[in-house]
Parts: sequence; C-alpha cells; structure tokens
Amino acid sequence: MTSEAQRLLDGDRRALTRVLTYVENGYAEGDEALRELFSHSGRAHIVGITGSTGSGKSTLAGAMAREYRKRGRTVGIVAVDPTSPFTHGAILGDRIRMQDLTSDPEVFIRSMATRGALGGLAAATGDVVTVLDAAGKDVILVETVGAGQDEVEIADTAHTTIVINVPGAGDDMQAIKAGILEIADILVVNKADQPGAESVYKQLHIYTDLQRREGWNVPILKTIAHKEQGIAELLDEVDHHREYLAQSGRLEEMGRHRARRQLLALARTMLLARVLDGDRGAARVEELVESIAEREIDPHTAAERLISGR
Repeated sequence: MTSEAQRLLDGDRRALTRVLTYVENGYAEGDEALRELFSHSGRAHIVGITGSTGSGKSTLAGAMAREYRKRGRTVGIVAVDPTSPFTHGAILGDRIRMQDLTSDPEVFIRSMATRGALGGLAAATGDVVTVLDAAGKDVILVETVGAGQDEVEIADTAHTTIVINVPGAGDDMQAIKAGILEIADILVVNKADQPGAESVYKQLHIYTDLQRREGWNVPILKTIAHKEQGIAELLDEVDHHREYLAQSGRLEEMGRHRARRQLLALARTMLLARVLDGDRGAARVEELVESIAEREIDPHTAAERLISGR
C-alpha cells in the first residue's frame, strides 16, 4: 500500500485532501489510491440531498451534520456546485455556509464542480464518496448542484435520498409532477415557517398517497433548517430507512446495482479513452465524421469501426 493511502487510513486529513484531489482530477495516483482503499469502504451510510436552487440544501446538510455529531457519528459532506467558467472549480463553495463545521476534526467537507456532468453530480462523485467511506466516515451527505428537476443520478449513489421542497417555488402541482420526487425516500418541506408551507405539505401527502411503494411509506417532514428545527426527526427517519434497507435485503441489492453502474460507467470511459488515444485516434474520428457528414457511412457502422479499429 502506498504511504499516502496508509496515512489516510490512519486519519491524516492532509493525506485525505491530497487523495481526493488526485481522484477528482483523474490522476494516476488517484486510480492507485482507489484500488488500495476500495476494500476499506462499504460501511458508511450515504445520504443524498437534492432539490431546486434556493431550497436550503446546504443549510440542511450543515444542520444534519451538527445533529450527527451530537449523536457521536463522523460525517463527510460532498457538495456539488456548478463549474466556474474561469477556474473550472466549484463556483459556489458550500463550505462558506458550513464554516462552523470546519474546525471539527470528525467532519470533512469537499466541494466539487460538475465540470459539465449532467444529473446533478460530478463525474467523480462516486469515487470521492468511496474515499470518504474508506477514511472512516459513518455518514456521507451528498448535496446535488440544484439546477433543475433532472437530478435523479443521486438515487444511484445514495442509500437514502432526501428531496427538499419549499413554499413559493412556483406552481405546486407542477412541482409535484416533477420526476425528481419519484426518487425520494424522504420528502422534506423546508422553510416551513413561510406562507404556503402547509399547502406544499398537504399536496405532497396527496402525491405519496398516489405513489405508494412496496415496503416503504415515504415520510414527509417539515424543517426550518436555519433554526435547526425538525432536524432530529429527519435523522430518525434516515436511520429508520437504513434499518428498512438492511432488513428487506434492499441494501445488498443497492450495492450490486451501484457496482454494476460503476463498472459500466468506467468501462465506457476507458473504452472511449482507448479509441481516442493519440493523434491516430483523433485523426480516425475526424475521418469517420467526414464519412458520416457525406452520407458515405451511417453513424452505427462508423462507431463499430472506431471501436474495432478497422
């Protein structure tokens, strides 16, 4: 095992920061660290937090982390932000809103940029979660970018997905039709002290009555995250959901699903990198592009030739 990975396992925060940088940037050192650390992961409970921009995701994540620390659990936070067009880094930097947590050695916060990835997460989010898991975090909170209603990728990463709703976010019924609600294991009405919160709460109940799941009734909770109200009850429901997953066998099933998704995603990435490798690969792509544009060959045949090297 490399000294960097060993120091991470021994609790060195600087080693953890370096490994996460390697992983996020796709460096060879990151791949090596993941190989060494993977067998040490698989113990953390991964909680996804998603919802529209301005719904209070960062505030809720911070409040949840503080409550987890009161309960003696260690916490990792992965905050996915839009990409800066200048630095290509995280444009918001959610750590600003969680500054009081940075002095706690048992909380580690990592802001990530999407770097063009769709679905609400960054391409390396799963690997960053694996590293934090190996580093011994009991709970890992993954906050999505919050750009719209298509952020469903979090459901493939998290064990428990929290979808936040807020009053005054537009047409309530239209929001309830959004596909993002379908991935919720727990629904939260945040900013519950604002006008219209009760209406959102009641309409979510109508939605869940129509969309009942086998074995799990999606709870709907009210929170006021900036006052840390309703947070203890939220953590109780997260624990309840984890118990349900373990007892029903869903936890193992989710592990296999995530493994399949990771395998296929990495295989696609590696295959594409292989066929595009070097000047020869780039030239072959341009040659096939011209053939498609001139209608000399169809895209499916061109792709087969690119992959086969013909």
